[in-house]
Amino acid sequence: MWKNVLITTDTPIVKAIEIIDRAGLQIALVVNENGRLLGTVTDGDIRRAILKHLSLDETVIKVMNPAPCFVYRNQSRENANLLMISKKLRQIPVLDEEHRVVGLEIADELLTPPPRDNWVMLMAGGLGRRLEPLTENCPKPLLKVGDKPLLETILESYIEQGFKYFYISVNYKAETIINHFGNGSRWAVKIEYLHESKPLGTAGALGLLPAKPEKPLLLMNGDILSKINYGKLLDFHQKNLTVATICVKEYNLQIPYGVIITQKNQLLEIEEKPLQQFLINGGLYVFNPSVLDNVPVNSYLDVPVLLRMLLDQGKDIAVFPIREYWIDIGRFDDYQRANNDFSKVFK
Repeated sequence: MWKNVLITTDTPIVKAIEIIDRAGLQIALVVNENGRLLGTVTDGDIRRAILKHLSLDETVIKVMNPAPCFVYRNQSRENANLLMISKKLRQIPVLDEEHRVVGLEIADELLTPPPRDNWVMLMAGGLGRRLEPLTENCPKPLLKVGDKPLLETILESYIEQGFKYFYISVNYKAETIINHFGNGSRWAVKIEYLHESKPLGTAGALGLLPAKPEKPLLLMNGDILSKINYGKLLDFHQKNLTVATICVKEYNLQIPYGVIITQKNQLLEIEEKPLQQFLINGGLYVFNPSVLDNVPVNSYLDVPVLLRMLLDQGKDIAVFPIREYWIDIGRFDDYQRANNDFSKVFK
């Protein structure tokens, strides 16, 4: 499989993302025409590029690590594993005597995700009014995307990554959702429900939890379809030692006109159809247990308000860029696009 992740220095970052995702190894190896290793591009390198607003059309030479760790092929696998552990690596290239790539050692956890005891809370109580009439008789989380309900795909993506304890907040047509998922035994996981007697916003249902979790909790909107690596998100949160982490997605806005830049009444420049880049809220968060002390019981609260409260208290909040497939299914065109994408992204 290592041959599938070989790229060159002129490979666009966006193409490297496709190669990394398709191989599932979370790394690409940059080589020259003779196969000599020049550098590596990892999932983390790409996320850092997104935070710097680097265009994904740039080549990987802008983001690659030019001095990666490696082992020679005459070294034992035990040596490779020890080096990965000491350097906290999940992959390491194997080279021959000419510094050419001949293999790739992979940490076992990449092949079998470790079990995660962290609670996952999925928000599924919304009315879905922007998708009427589809949601008149069916709650939005149960609308089919591809061959299964949206919320089922979300649930299974967490299960595949080792998560097994779930809370689902419900309000609109709650019994329909409960009847579909039950207690989670069909997936060999545990599902409990938080009943909102009234809409509580995107964070208010946290106040309905029966107890405070012992570990960081993941909170996700029930209308987000993504291929994000939740384990890497959790590891990122714990590494940064913040009380909360918010996932963000890059959003580009093309101005369809020439933008005039002036000083008083003098023309300085005309910038033709500029592209503006933003980082938008991805609807997925990690919260330390202490964050729940700020959530009132059975009261309306949105996540942005909760995050502002934490910032006002002087708390640090980390930002985790989503570079994988992501779509917020809030409108008809989003729903149609998700259905068109499903067979290509989730099969």
